[in-house]
Amino acid sequence: MIPLSVQLRSLRQPLRKALQTAGELKANAVEIDLRNEVRPEELTKTGIRHLKKLLADYNLKIASVSFPTRRGYNVLDDLDRRVAATKAAMTSAYDLGAKVLVNHIGGIDQEISAESNARLLEVLHDLARHADTCGVTFAAKTGQVDGPIMKQFLDRLPEGSIGVDFDPGALIINGFSADESYQALANYVVNVRGKDGVKDLARGRGIEVPLGRGTVDFPLLIASLEEARYRGYICVEREHPENPVQEVSDGLEFLRNVQIP
Repeated sequence: MIPLSVQLRSLRQPLRKALQTAGELKANAVEIDLRNEVRPEELTKTGIRHLKKLLADYNLKIASVSFPTRRGYNVLDDLDRRVAATKAAMTSAYDLGAKVLVNHIGGIDQEISAESNARLLEVLHDLARHADTCGVTFAAKTGQVDGPIMKQFLDRLPEGSIGVDFDPGALIINGFSADESYQALANYVVNVRGKDGVKDLARGRGIEVPLGRGTVDFPLLIASLEEARYRGYICVEREHPENPVQEVSDGLEFLRNVQIP
């Protein structure tokens, strides 16, 4: 069975309470936001020990950390500071015992050989080298571009230098095929989002819906992950929950039921 994690931010609770809730929901692990929940500069040796003790108390691990920058690495303005902050977050991720750091990378030009893509690849290569020294994988979020386009782009980096945080719900919301995107990106996937979506013809784009109520074929996705001997987590996330704890709980239950033989 693929282990399940919870994005703490989805619970809409203070950090300590959110950890307690995740433990009570019998999640295997959590995702911590290193920008809004715990800042790298706050993680002293004492702070790290305290956080690890809390995790142990609730029988949790850290599956991944997120470091959501306001802009992608394709935006030149303030880029050096953004890259430096991301590297500091990677070091903190390692100190916490997390093996994956997640962020969006920014827009990818569909003309793969475009100069803007070449610049972005250069930045990602730099981040990947730092990630390698930390023992952490940088995982690029899916959703902004079609999976096959993203694969063509990532294939230009050295093999094994970067991973993908596969978000089937975000792909559906943005009008792409989650199945086709997974087939294209399978070899890159190091983290998976438990998030669902449906097309909304009235809005001209998709909307997020609770897990199991959208068009993501989770039984097929999980079967594909198992066939690929995927060793990561599926992270339950709700972007706009009305009843956060209940919706995360329902998401965990749905994913457990899908995996019952």
